[in-house]
Amino acid sequence: MSRAFDKRIIRILGETDVVTAEQLTEAQEAALKDNAPVTATIVKKGLLEENELLGILAERLRVSPVSLHDCAPDASVVREIAQNLAIDNNLIPISRIDNVLTVAVSNPFDVVALDQIRNATGCELRLVLSLEETIEKMLNNTYNPGAAELEAVMGELDGGSKLEIKEAGKEEELDLAELAVAEGESPVIKFVNLAIYQAIKAGVSDIHIEPFEKMVRVRFRQDGICYVAFTPPKSLHNSIVSRIKIMCSLDIAERRKPQDGKFQVKMEGRQVDFRVSVLPTVHGEKVVLRILDGSNLALSLETLGFEPSALADFNTAISASYGMILVTGPTGSGKSTTLYSAVKEIMKDDDNFVTVEDPVEYQLFGVNQVQVDEKRGLTFAAALRSILRQDPDVVMIGEIRDGETIEIAIKAALTGHLVLSTLHTNDAPSTISRMLDMGVDPFMVASATLLVSAQRLARRLCKHCKAPLEAPNERLMAIGFTEEEAETGQVFHPVGCGRCKNGYTGRFALLETMPMNEAIKRLIVQGKPAIDIKTAAVMDHGMITLRRCAVLNSLRGHTSIDEVLRVTMPDEFPDGVKPGAK
Repeated sequence: MSRAFDKRIIRILGETDVVTAEQLTEAQEAALKDNAPVTATIVKKGLLEENELLGILAERLRVSPVSLHDCAPDASVVREIAQNLAIDNNLIPISRIDNVLTVAVSNPFDVVALDQIRNATGCELRLVLSLEETIEKMLNNTYNPGAAELEAVMGELDGGSKLEIKEAGKEEELDLAELAVAEGESPVIKFVNLAIYQAIKAGVSDIHIEPFEKMVRVRFRQDGICYVAFTPPKSLHNSIVSRIKIMCSLDIAERRKPQDGKFQVKMEGRQVDFRVSVLPTVHGEKVVLRILDGSNLALSLETLGFEPSALADFNTAISASYGMILVTGPTGSGKSTTLYSAVKEIMKDDDNFVTVEDPVEYQLFGVNQVQVDEKRGLTFAAALRSILRQDPDVVMIGEIRDGETIEIAIKAALTGHLVLSTLHTNDAPSTISRMLDMGVDPFMVASATLLVSAQRLARRLCKHCKAPLEAPNERLMAIGFTEEEAETGQVFHPVGCGRCKNGYTGRFALLETMPMNEAIKRLIVQGKPAIDIKTAAVMDHGMITLRRCAVLNSLRGHTSIDEVLRVTMPDEFPDGVKPGAK
């Protein structure tokens, strides 16, 4: 909010005889104390009705007034402006006719904000005036599905409703469609159910409940990006955390140590698993709920969006009878989804498939899945030893975390088993260095490994609103485009519309694959560094790096330059080495 504009409002009202100077002074002081707009304070104190105040300001500022209560903005037009841009500048588009966009603003003199909207939309603006608090409420209802339901729940609290949490055991199955609107439940239970329900409906991957000094922020992660969904009162935080702990059968009295748990809900006939992590912070416990919806699991590797050459490398590796395949990348890069899709691709009734995971994210029929439980001594290494006595054909290890696990995995790969696993490294070549650092002999690495791949997830541009982007050739070449691609290629940028979220819809995988051919194996045994291995893989064997894969997809119009820079790192090669386009 602009305090300078608040002073202008006070000055305008002071020139009328509808409010006394003393009343205006009190309203201004109260607004400063509550960190609220002065217009909201004037209406709250009953000094003026909302429409009366809006009429006075519109007449003096010479901007037409609009009642957002009676004139609902067109949702498709609202989506033309990114959520953060609209919220930061407290404005909302109402309608669009040809190239003229009607925008409701609370401060028609904020030149910087208006220029940002013009640049983002390419439209001429027709300004109408509304109050700051009215626009805030409309923005919340428009961008945050379920905001109205949350407001009703919060209303119960304002009415003096007691906060009670039922002392229940672990809830194996909650039907959210019923619970989200259940009668007779406490407001806290309703809020938690509502947040979970809205998250599943929106297709988000994580729910973050974050406490701060004076507020609580609930954010959803969708397509890899977090956005604010709810801001419940700080007073509710401990009750919300306790409710989630009860659902996971965790200790509600323990607030000084991290805790992990899980629960399951039922929604629209399908079961959705939640993995919960509770972490103590300065201002309270932060909770992250990872949503594991089996219906989102890819049916085949082809649906993940890999480059044809990378897909061919991967299919060749998983068709082998023995050896080790590693998928690497940071948390949330889709490694587990790729491995599950690979298992589904090669699964046969006459093979014995066994997995060891922490946790078991998706349950696959026909696969024997083992859940790690370190408290009972069932570690990855211990489980893997027992699995190898179970006569497996294919073994999937959720993650290789230590030298003992990788040593057993390599021995299994060398003795007739196909082993699939994940590792946390930046790219495929550096995975070799990571394995050597874990104490594995270079000859064993070269002999056991079939394929090393690195993966990232990039947001897909909305096909309905993406727009061509003019970028300098030098800038494109610095990113990784060839000279020819920079001159003749076309790239796009996100705009935003009613069918997407800020110009993007969904994600696809970028995959860098490095098969273990004889030349690469020789370099590993010789102890060559990762940069030499990468150079040989690219120059001599045509490996498409993560950055190159992202660049190719930007040329196809699948993603933007911003996404290329966000999810991939520049390729580094020795001086004088300039790999050509592959």
